[in-house]
Amino acid sequence: MTVATPAQWLAGARPRTLPAALAPVLVGTGAAAALDGFRAAPALLALLVALALQVAVNYANDYSDGTRGTDAVRVGPMRLVGSGAATPRQVLLAALASFAVAGLAGLALAALSSWWLVAVGAVCIAAAWTYTGGPLPYGYRALGEVFVFLFFGLVAVVGTTFAQTGSVDGLAVAASVPIGLLSVALLVVNNLRDIEGDAAVGKRTLAVLLGDRGTRVAFAALPAVAFAVVVAIGVTRPWALLALLAVPLAVPPVRTVLSGGRGPALIAALQGTGLLTLATGVLLGAGLALSG
Repeated sequence: MTVATPAQWLAGARPRTLPAALAPVLVGTGAAAALDGFRAAPALLALLVALALQVAVNYANDYSDGTRGTDAVRVGPMRLVGSGAATPRQVLLAALASFAVAGLAGLALAALSSWWLVAVGAVCIAAAWTYTGGPLPYGYRALGEVFVFLFFGLVAVVGTTFAQTGSVDGLAVAASVPIGLLSVALLVVNNLRDIEGDAAVGKRTLAVLLGDRGTRVAFAALPAVAFAVVVAIGVTRPWALLALLAVPLAVPPVRTVLSGGRGPALIAALQGTGLLTLATGVLLGAGLALSG
């Protein structure tokens, strides 16, 4: 019987993608504090939901891509099913367990704030599964970036603020844009790394459609637009400009991508983009909280 080691399960959870889950909760909580609505319990539950969903979608993608044969040859981090370290059933159960954790935390969050969040959570779980799962996976149809922006930007930030304040505010909507764009950048550099393998198996990501050079230019544009939005937010909330301290962290991954980096270099760029996303989330969230 195939039994993956704890280290392999941790690698399969893809911890380098977790900043995309953590950052929007930090920003949404900062926006709630700016609106004098900070509540610790909903904030912590929102964080648990976000992290559990991120792990769930990573295992779900591992399962779906592995069973489709998409991961037969990979440049990036190992996949449990594709490498044979774990069976599809084991990875599916890990994904379902993570979804269950997210669901239970979401129910507790809804009980503390609004039952409307149950519907939002159900949509999030459906979107997480159908990224690469189901008969029509949107990740195979160049829609991954759109959904990442919506769910890791708009829904996660605004939802976190709403869970604490009970209202949808324009500040949270605006603050969701830079975090959403940086989360998209994580997906773009990941798909750039896999562009040849994805094209070979018919996985039509945006990177495959744009081609190598177009994807590299798109990646570089994302942090530039994200920080331009931070500047716009800073017009009315000057403390939000603290997030600009994260700009130097964008330089190494952008330089790597624009200089034609491949393989291991793009894994380092992915890690750097994750650090950039997390730092921006911490600084923007803190800046928004100080602006209250």
